Amino acid sequence: MEGGESPAEPGSGPAGRFPVAAVEEILRDVVGSALRERRYEPGPCREAAKDIAEIVVVAHVGQLGGQSLQISSRCLWDPQSDTFSSYVFKNTSLFAVANVY
Repeated sequence: MEGGESPAEPGSGPAGRFPVAAVEEILRDVVGSALRERRYEPGPCREAAKDIAEIVVVAHVGQLGGQSLQISSRCLWDPQSDTFSSYVFKNTSLFAVANVY
């Protein structure tokens, strides 16, 4: 360990805070590069969502057509140490929502 750091005790939680800004930048890069030039087609977008979810944990891709969408999730959450990053992408044909918890 660097600088005299000692390893975290078992069960004491993560050693540092979740890097929200860094993860949001990754989300922008991953989702944008996967979908920027893509038109909505169910099959290819389903595959793109699977590819994105391998990196960003949860991804939703859908056709942009004036509809509304509600997404919810539930998990055990410690407000002292847990947080998340989220990114919403839109082009003329589709939308995507990516979350990392």
